[in-house]
Amino acid sequence: MKKIIKNIFKIFLLLLVAGIIFIAWANYSIKKDSEPFVSYNIANVPEAKTGLLLGTGKTLSNGTPNAYFYNRIKAAADLFKSGKIQYIIVSGDNSTKDYNEPEDMQLALMQSGVPQDKIIMDHAGFRTLDSVVRAKDIFSQTKVIIISQKFHNERAVFLARKNGMEAFGYNAADVNKYAGLKTNTREYAAKAKAYWDLLFGVEPKFGGEKIVIP
Repeated sequence: MKKIIKNIFKIFLLLLVAGIIFIAWANYSIKKDSEPFVSYNIANVPEAKTGLLLGTGKTLSNGTPNAYFYNRIKAAADLFKSGKIQYIIVSGDNSTKDYNEPEDMQLALMQSGVPQDKIIMDHAGFRTLDSVVRAKDIFSQTKVIIISQKFHNERAVFLARKNGMEAFGYNAADVNKYAGLKTNTREYAAKAKAYWDLLFGVEPKFGGEKIVIP
């Protein structure tokens, strides 16, 4: 019995070490591959017909404003006003009646001076993979400027390029390290999951008919 327990413990340790190595490798690889294509400087971002704004909630669980949300809105509005993009796809979660990231982003963008007819809503962007692949498959965009914080853009640009898109990332301002600690820690697992999804050919949760962007 002791021998069986010992062997189980050894297998558990091996799996744990393998998991840690995989997470570390995935994070290094994604950051390295996407580094040339993401920037905080609008001048370094090429022109494209469409920007892809990745969703997040406008408020935190305690009801306070979410800095990630408002920093992304500012970045998207700045990019649009610079003339680098002509349209913005707002892609996010719309899973419940009281939670609608695309509509919240659309309203915030309009308040920031982006015309409503230049904002395209994608209500099925439940994950980064879904948002990116749907931009290509549903909205027929093969070249996009993805807008989010740097850690998120690294993963999104990586996924987009692995799915045959010419993708670049414009980085929104970061949130201070203390406030963003939970999100940044979770990102290590998210980057590993992105590689996992790629290896096993995971596809978006929802498809649908193509939507034409003028």
